[in-house]
Amino acid sequence: MHTQVAIVGAGPAGLLLGHLLHLAGIDNVIVERHDRRYAEERIRAGVLEQGTIDTLDEAGVGERMHREGLPHEGIELLFDRKRHRIDLNALSGGRAIVVYGQHEVVKDLIAARAESGQALLWEASEVAIHGLDGERPTVTCLHAGERVEIACDYIAGCDGFHGICRPSIPEGALKVFDRIYPFAWLGILAEAEPSSHELVYANHERGFALFSMRSEKVTRLYLQCEPDEDIGNWSDDRIWAELHTRLETDDGWKVNEGPIVQKGITPMRSFVCEPMQYGRLFLAGDSAHIVPPTGAKGMNLAVADVRVLSKALIAHYTTHDDAKLKAYSDTCLKRVWRAEHYSWWMTSMLHRFPESTPFMDRVQRSELAYVTSSEAGGRVVAENYVGLPFSE
Repeated sequence: MHTQVAIVGAGPAGLLLGHLLHLAGIDNVIVERHDRRYAEERIRAGVLEQGTIDTLDEAGVGERMHREGLPHEGIELLFDRKRHRIDLNALSGGRAIVVYGQHEVVKDLIAARAESGQALLWEASEVAIHGLDGERPTVTCLHAGERVEIACDYIAGCDGFHGICRPSIPEGALKVFDRIYPFAWLGILAEAEPSSHELVYANHERGFALFSMRSEKVTRLYLQCEPDEDIGNWSDDRIWAELHTRLETDDGWKVNEGPIVQKGITPMRSFVCEPMQYGRLFLAGDSAHIVPPTGAKGMNLAVADVRVLSKALIAHYTTHDDAKLKAYSDTCLKRVWRAEHYSWWMTSMLHRFPESTPFMDRVQRSELAYVTSSEAGGRVVAENYVGLPFSE
């Protein structure tokens, strides 16, 4: 099998890259180790930055997002039993976010892929990449009982943090920057009407909590917990009691309860590898970087990477200009490190750390008071939360 670009991974990064290349007339093949149902039902983040919204619109896959997504023009920071609103729209020059699950974005992109007729190999096993230093790299896998070899010009590694692409780069070629946080998030989906139309981030003496939503009938909620927490120790009653404690306010606002249909533990880490390219391989999304979810940057960074990579590949094939391909890593890393800092900052401001002291608690409160009372402080939260504009 021959193609121009082989894409490993059918998450939002790989699917969007494949679609953007298809629109530009560039042939590509996507290889994915899971089945379609897994891809469409895997519940992940759901906050889309303005730039992500615009990119999906430009790609022609934003219609359902606008019909079913929940536009938000602000968020709230809760501390000392009071909610404080950050006006994202006013403080960012008219930009906003949309709450729309990552799995919904994936469904839209899979539908577009099926309509395009471009190849997508589901349930591919023994995936491996070869010849990254040459002019004709290959991706090999076992698919539908047959050995498949895909010869290509370039490989896009969109297969996530635990994928095979990054480990295929020779040892010593990458620098890794990593931080493991001393806590995790216990997340639930509940069949309960959201009690607020905007997200609420809470700093509480018992730990961080987050009120969010996935639709007008489904609430998404998180609690800070130990990194080695056993989900079996958290009954539904215990979860609701802890959520009410951490999210309670003096004005009587509280979350609505309902049947919990999903619960799980999300570890917290920051991770970046440099560079994001080696030979004919380009890494995008979680294969190159991870952020703690506090800043809502994970999928948005993947979309930003793919936007840069698609434009670089289009320039290569249409005008034989490789300047953007050569600059891919440097271009992406500027945004990645900005998002890493913002996510680390939000995490540090809102969570309880094991080494916390009364002094550190007072510093956290002072910082929260500043960003919720100062226009300049609020603007830092808002501009980064909605996503900084693309440079190109």
